[in-house]
Amino acid sequence: MKSATTNRIVSIDILRGLVMIIMALDHTRDFFHNTAMTADPLDPATTTPMLYFTRWITHYCASTFVFLSGLSAYLSSKNKTTNEASSFLLKRGLWLIIVEVTLVTFGLTFNPFYNFIILQVIWAIGFSMVLLGLFVRTSYKVILAIGLLLVFAHNVFDYIALPKTGVTTVITTLLMTTRGAVFPIDKNHVIGAFYAILPWTGLMFLGYSIGPWFKKDFPAERRKKLLLVTGSAAIILFIVLRFTRVYGDPGLWKPGEHSIFSFFDTSKYPPSLQYTCMTIGPSILLLAFFESFQSSLTRVASVYGRVPFFYYILHFYILHTLLVILFYATGHSSAQIFDPRSPFAFRPVNFGYGLPIVYLIWLSVVAVLYLPAKWFNHYKMTHQQWWLSYL
Repeated sequence: MKSATTNRIVSIDILRGLVMIIMALDHTRDFFHNTAMTADPLDPATTTPMLYFTRWITHYCASTFVFLSGLSAYLSSKNKTTNEASSFLLKRGLWLIIVEVTLVTFGLTFNPFYNFIILQVIWAIGFSMVLLGLFVRTSYKVILAIGLLLVFAHNVFDYIALPKTGVTTVITTLLMTTRGAVFPIDKNHVIGAFYAILPWTGLMFLGYSIGPWFKKDFPAERRKKLLLVTGSAAIILFIVLRFTRVYGDPGLWKPGEHSIFSFFDTSKYPPSLQYTCMTIGPSILLLAFFESFQSSLTRVASVYGRVPFFYYILHFYILHTLLVILFYATGHSSAQIFDPRSPFAFRPVNFGYGLPIVYLIWLSVVAVLYLPAKWFNHYKMTHQQWWLSYL
């Protein structure tokens, strides 16, 4: 559905805004939950249903955001030549990598010495955008084929014994297999690589590949039918793969005690085929749903969805600033700012609150961000500076 005034696709803004809101819950939990640094919220032996859900629902954020980034890349390229589209994607991808290393890492750590550089979703999106910028010079069919190959075949690496050391291992880890690898730069600085690039690239390429469904002259009913069929097929494939326990996730489901927790605990690092089907399937269905359903809540979500980069950067700094305030308000001293067991300054391992407080902080921060997001969206709509296309 097109906005009457901006030519934006409202269903995409709503879905993107929804996952941005949910994403903030995960980061709020990282900063403020009392067991975030000491326990796995998805461990069936130690978790609770509410804690499990709090972590599990956020699995939908990264995959949906990367997928929609590919879709948005297609839509933004419609009025550009191939050279212009390629150049923009290359430059924006490199810009996002720089942002991850500088603004995002500092927002997460509040460490001015950058002892721990964090490579997460913005890094993966940036690198994938660079690759997409190269491949838009080929053809739509090539991009679709590569996307399908990366998403469906990368779990082959679960069955390959890779070398433990060497340059090849580092490259393979960064591109395909990392589950949280740490690479030393010198004795005081390390890089934490949490997002393997190419599986996420596959998701971005697939998002790009459904772009033609959202062209102005594409029949709305046909688009909705394709979304419903594709989303349902992904969910069915997840269920089949999960029950057969043959392929598509390194942590195979184990029927028995805590079976329901185990069933939905798919690998996000790197994103397995089962994880991708579990998360992208429902998200594609929501894209179809939001074509015809809108309410006051979806209008609020769309405000965040129109300015995702602005929201993403700002929410880290608001959360971490609040963390600093509560750090001192609870009697901690400056000597406790850096806990060697925690990657975040002002966040000792044993600091934190129960889930009700975490949810209260999350909702408050999201509410605080509403007016800034609305203002920045209006600014983007009424100004034409070149740098706005990079935000």
